[in-house]
Amino acid sequence: MRYIVTGVDGQLGGRVAANMITEVAGEQLIFTCPDLRRVPQPRLDYWKFLGITLREANYDDKEQMIDAFKGGNRLFMVSGVLIGPKRVLQHKNVIDAALAGSVEHITYTSFLGANRPEYTQYVLPDHTATESYLNNSGADFNIMRNNLYLENYLTNSVMLANISNFKGITTAGDGKATFIPKDDSGRVATALLLGKGGHKQDYDVVGEELISQYEICEMISKFSGINYEYITLKEDDFYKYLDSIHIPRNTDGDYSKSPVPWCGDDMVTNESSIRDGFMAVQADTVHKLTGRKPLRAMDLLEKYAYVWRDKVSSYWDIR
Repeated sequence: MRYIVTGVDGQLGGRVAANMITEVAGEQLIFTCPDLRRVPQPRLDYWKFLGITLREANYDDKEQMIDAFKGGNRLFMVSGVLIGPKRVLQHKNVIDAALAGSVEHITYTSFLGANRPEYTQYVLPDHTATESYLNNSGADFNIMRNNLYLENYLTNSVMLANISNFKGITTAGDGKATFIPKDDSGRVATALLLGKGGHKQDYDVVGEELISQYEICEMISKFSGINYEYITLKEDDFYKYLDSIHIPRNTDGDYSKSPVPWCGDDMVTNESSIRDGFMAVQADTVHKLTGRKPLRAMDLLEKYAYVWRDKVSSYWDIR
């Protein structure tokens, strides 16, 4: 059995890659990303030492992916970073390329609510379309629908507060969510890639802790000694705030001055979904598939303390 991990240059794909090294021999692994130059050379050297096959696979290039996936039996497919029809086409390319070769099973990272018509987040149509295409592709698969990442509220939210006079601005109100830690998401993806999921089964991947952004803000303020002020706005006012710090409204906007690689439509709808209770879904997926309970916000405070200690002011300085 050979396992393909896409997006090994990214945070989730990188975690899955690291996990798989501890589970199977290097000769059973194929790691891909659009540009291997994005991966630090010491890491590439280590992977080569382990006997891992390294290949470039751009989601826009179906023929390249057909070659990159050759010899692989099970594929971990991390979702693309674009939003809209371009991403849907990229995802179709990945599925088509996998099925053109020897791939027998696909694990796809979707988003919480993609199967729920009442959910209205900006990113959901891409995932709903991909899930439908995958379901009708004839492939065996698992779908993992991640909740919002817990780390974002210990890093990116704090970073934006740092450049906004220590004001944590959102539309989330008092809403609570079961945010998923990236390490736990990576462990679930690893388990599914290894075949621990059910046949054509989908999973809500959520944390165990039901917590609000306000509570996280208070926790960070107490831990850091910095008086981060939690401010919740209506959607129109939140858009105006994001405009003021040069975050584009959509993915076709100008990102030259933006402190983050996301757009306002994405951020506003995600935060509002917390306020409206959509991200409070509870499930035992993490424990069921990994044998471990999910991490909690308190468990990650020290790891990301550098964001407030160093007054980090750009997404690209978060590690």
